[in-house]
Amino acid sequence: MLVAFTSSSTALLAGARAPHSAVSHASAARMTTMATTEAKNAAGNELLLDLNEPVFPEVCEYAGVTLSRYVLEMARANPDKPELNELVSVMTAVERACKTISNLVRRSPMSGLTGLEDGGGSINVQGEEQKKLDLITNTVLKNALKFTGKMGVLASEEEDDPVASQPSDLPGADDYKWNKEVILEESGKYVAVFDPLDGSSNVDANIPTGTIFGIFEEPEGCSVLNKDGEVMDNECLTATMQSGNKLVVGGYCLYSAATEFVMSFGGKTCQGFTLDEQVGEFVLTKPNMQIPARGKPIYSVNEANRWAWDPELTEYITAIQKGEGETGQQYTSRYIGSMVGDVHRTLLYGGIFGYPGDKKNLNGKLRLLYEAAPMAFIVEAAGGAAVSGKGERILDIDPTDDPTGRGVHQRVPVFLGSTDDVAEMRSYYKK
Repeated sequence: MLVAFTSSSTALLAGARAPHSAVSHASAARMTTMATTEAKNAAGNELLLDLNEPVFPEVCEYAGVTLSRYVLEMARANPDKPELNELVSVMTAVERACKTISNLVRRSPMSGLTGLEDGGGSINVQGEEQKKLDLITNTVLKNALKFTGKMGVLASEEEDDPVASQPSDLPGADDYKWNKEVILEESGKYVAVFDPLDGSSNVDANIPTGTIFGIFEEPEGCSVLNKDGEVMDNECLTATMQSGNKLVVGGYCLYSAATEFVMSFGGKTCQGFTLDEQVGEFVLTKPNMQIPARGKPIYSVNEANRWAWDPELTEYITAIQKGEGETGQQYTSRYIGSMVGDVHRTLLYGGIFGYPGDKKNLNGKLRLLYEAAPMAFIVEAAGGAAVSGKGERILDIDPTDDPTGRGVHQRVPVFLGSTDDVAEMRSYYKK
């Protein structure tokens, strides 16, 4: 399992597991020199938070730097931001949920969790048939977050609407009429958005899948319950409707040959952890991840839809296929069909990933809040670019301006990857 993690400050991280660890004490020293107070991410965009990265002067030769230690030290390194202490329990819940989901995915062929829910009769709000694991992993992640006591509102691909996160026996809770489980919690500070099992249509074939998550602060003055203990209108229950540039934490977990966790606090740096299944801990293996400005000649897009694309996009893809692009190299196609898997490869090797709009799906199929925005957050933290169909920055798209009226399930075209590749693609729209 791979977890991708982005942080708003440059990571000052010492080595991971020895002797096999990819992180050495020398690399930690190099990272220390990179600390900065400039509130911009690696892509040069303004940050919501400017955090000090933790320093690890002593690292266990055998245990390395674990995800839990990293999160704790991040809070300690920023005493002027006491709210980070509350995020410790939230991130612990996300970490625990990812470990649980990783185990469920690995054991699904033996435990009877493959196949469609209700024999194919269960459909989510997207109009998609739900796999058994879609619903189970949604419950795992939702419950893990609700039990932290820090969650105000939850939004997921598998939920029709945002779910309040306060005890269901509170006054007014019985009057809440959503046709699904409603979770109410007394104190909520954060808003979570997530896709519990991205690429779940591939799970039966043992192809990489993943979990995508993003965490916002609940808007100031927002309260799910009023002074009489009654559930208020949807204004606060739709507090998920925030643009990606307001993310506090974003990340994903990849379930593949290994389980990896990639995440970012504030969006300045990107850290990658790998699950050591023998001890049950995520260990830092990819500190300060950086996407090359012009990576390997790889593009990742579903070409079955190319006849319905914009002519400019078709021209660009044809040019790089023939080696007639800016690099003069012939590009290779790599497309898994799981966003987490495709973006993770792009993050490591460079190139470009896209899910464009077409004549059938004008806005593509990727959801802004819990797929496009968290992934854009990570890619920018690693120095890449992430734009939508008109070249606008994905993190600047305001979901409250959605002309389609899909609410938290708004879809947007997505292009992300190496800055030079994304810029070259956009140049075809300017001819």
